[in-house]
Amino acid sequence: MTSTSGTNPGRGGNAFWDFSLRIYSSPEVQQACVELQDASGVDVNVLLYMLWHASQGRRLADADAKAVLDAVEAWRVEVVVPLRTARRNLKTPGPALDPQGAEALRAIVKKAELESERLQQSALYALKLPSEAQSGSSPVHAAAEANVAAYANALGRPLAGAPLSVMLEALGLLAGS
Repeated sequence: MTSTSGTNPGRGGNAFWDFSLRIYSSPEVQQACVELQDASGVDVNVLLYMLWHASQGRRLADADAKAVLDAVEAWRVEVVVPLRTARRNLKTPGPALDPQGAEALRAIVKKAELESERLQQSALYALKLPSEAQSGSSPVHAAAEANVAAYANALGRPLAGAPLSVMLEALGLLAGS
């Protein structure tokens, strides 16, 4: 996710988006998300989706995590990542380009990137998974660890430990409030 200042958290009545905005408001979480994205190839929206389910005491199975990845992978690869790459590249546009013009374009791309993430989260929010039928009976921390493990299994690689700890701590603080 990109910075969310100036967005409307209630847009569309999506509880998952609202959760994401709350957890992402912490600078430590923002940094952890960038590290997970860059070091572990994490789709932050999918990770947030796993944590959102955990916040409701729901554990998702490995098959659910795979279904989640399959549902949004093309969108992530074809839309979200190119917008993110363009935004990052516009930070240092090169000497031939007008810096003010490049910064203005970067602001437009950043807004488009955020909208692409919101659309991805809307698709995830609408996704129906078999494990959702399970009641929210798991403790939040246990559900979070199980859901993160299912996501890592679906990715076929471990997630970076330190930034993941930041995310789990933020979830615990959010769940406690």
